[in-house]
Amino acid sequence: MSMLYVIEVENLVKRYRKAEKNAVDGVSFRVREGEFFAFLGPNGAGKTTTISILTTMLAKSSGEATVAGFDVATAQAEVRRRIGVIFQAPSLDKNLTAEENIRFHASLYGLFGFRPLYALMPRAYKARVQELAEIVGIRDALFNPISTFSGGMKRRIEIIRSLMHKPRVLFLDEPTTGLDPLSRKNVWEYLRTVRREENTTIFLTTHYLEEAEEADHICIMNNGRIVSSGTPSEIGSDIINAYLMLDAKSRMTLAAELAAHGFPFTGTGPFRAPLSKQHTAQDIIRAIATPLTLLRIHEPTLEEAYIEIINATSGPQANPASAAA
Repeated sequence: MSMLYVIEVENLVKRYRKAEKNAVDGVSFRVREGEFFAFLGPNGAGKTTTISILTTMLAKSSGEATVAGFDVATAQAEVRRRIGVIFQAPSLDKNLTAEENIRFHASLYGLFGFRPLYALMPRAYKARVQELAEIVGIRDALFNPISTFSGGMKRRIEIIRSLMHKPRVLFLDEPTTGLDPLSRKNVWEYLRTVRREENTTIFLTTHYLEEAEEADHICIMNNGRIVSSGTPSEIGSDIINAYLMLDAKSRMTLAAELAAHGFPFTGTGPFRAPLSKQHTAQDIIRAIATPLTLLRIHEPTLEEAYIEIINATSGPQANPASAAA
């Protein structure tokens, strides 16, 4: 076990009883300590099964998986003590206050002996609750009923609850589903602060690909296998080339000039000229004399790359290769 990696997965396999194929089929990847790691894929790709194994909620069929140095199959209690989980569906008791939800969770986790009142709880508990409440900006609402909270505020309480025991890894399963754009933005601001203040490794699954743009590393899963792995920019540039978009009043002149200089391009206007080491944006701009009405460099987005990857690995002939992170 390398101390650099807080999660290590090697040839992980899960086949459900009576299933014709593996739900997780030889998956391997590693996550560094303190990293923001995004795990992407369409519904049915095997993401939830993999996360369920890593969080000890599901048994693997074969392979190896460790979290914080502990085997997920033989040291489940140790793994659970070192992880926090925020599920897609809220799991708060609406009949309790925010603090009561946190207190019950902390007591069930064995962090502190349960007391019927906040005032009777140990000083260490109070300090931790106040510290986290300050980080996520909800200190003034700690003793308000959950039933009065917005979706974004409920997420903040779940963040506090999942961090009470100072986990080394925080698993986020679609953490902003159902939230309005402002609440989503705020939740991510709080998570960035938590990561900076607590040095917590974040393991994210999401359908909002813009949330994964800031990840240090991304794995894309499809049909039970990892089909792409790397930084967001690496994944984008490996699949889709950047291009220069140009247009002019005299499109025929511009097209002729591009062709004369040997620059490949597509379209009838605006034109797309792929960029490469042989044909940089500067090379093209320097060579063109035609007055331009449009000039823009398009960099491939993670969403574009993701769609290309999933389409390429979803067909009947697809044979995606497993990649290690």
